[in-house]
Amino acid sequence: MLAIVAPGQGSQTPGFLAPWLELPGLRDQVDRLSSVAHLDLVAHGTTSDEETIKDTAVAQPLIVAAGLASLSALDIDPAVIGVTAGHSVGEFTAAVAAGVLTDEDALALVSERARAMAEAAAVRPTGMSAVLGGDPDEVQEVLSREGLTAANMNGAGQVVAAGTLEQLAALAEQPPTRARVIPLKVAGAFHTEHMAPAVERLASAAEGVRPSDPQVLLISNAEGAAVPAGEEVLQRLVTQVSNPVRWDLTMERFLDLGVTGLIELAPAGTLVGLAKRALKGVELVALKSPDDLEAARRMVAEHASVEGAEQA
Repeated sequence: MLAIVAPGQGSQTPGFLAPWLELPGLRDQVDRLSSVAHLDLVAHGTTSDEETIKDTAVAQPLIVAAGLASLSALDIDPAVIGVTAGHSVGEFTAAVAAGVLTDEDALALVSERARAMAEAAAVRPTGMSAVLGGDPDEVQEVLSREGLTAANMNGAGQVVAAGTLEQLAALAEQPPTRARVIPLKVAGAFHTEHMAPAVERLASAAEGVRPSDPQVLLISNAEGAAVPAGEEVLQRLVTQVSNPVRWDLTMERFLDLGVTGLIELAPAGTLVGLAKRALKGVELVALKSPDDLEAARRMVAEHASVEGAEQA
């Protein structure tokens, strides 16, 4: 079974979109999505510096547009995708891959999400840090001690802590035993109570969207459950702004389903890195550039099955 996954914020790097725009039709696609987002996503994906694309209002639409562009470049028949899922904002990309949202609706919602989250983050300086390694129980104890939230449970020994910058600084000064703390390139404490003001705004924006039911098995990053109805997918996209992401449970569901191959859409690398440790025996491809398309297409031919997708 083939899984298509989409990364979240922090996966972007300066200039990462440039090689994709050389492929036929992709610049036009990104230009169209730029109009929806009211941002120059071509410029942000090619020439904008790291600080500019770290801005939540820029990063989220850019990441989703890039994921959709790489999905177009892969040119895969949705019928052969066994399962799809996305990490944080990548869940919007997955919703398009599953046929729940159009790419225009996804970009419109993501743009509103990004602006609302940026405004919520500006109320009080907050951020996120990855905690790598350490005893899981001790990691949770230390986060609780500092008043931090485990915003992302990513599996493979990685937890993302979120909270105020003072709380994150205290965590860095006294990390859990045998654990490393790495600040992430995000501008707020996403998937925590700090983002509650953004939920209402996104819910209002979602009222005008008419989702379709998934045509591909879509796994929610909230708890690794399949979501069969389009309206429920849309509701979950709204509430996930202030709820933790359980990518560990998402990957466990992939194993339960019998996933044998996984392709990560652009800007790729983060989710494949986690999968290398958590999904032993699953073949992995990260679409970091068009050079990776040949390997991905071979994987589609080897791991995809219309029959398997229907049975899922």
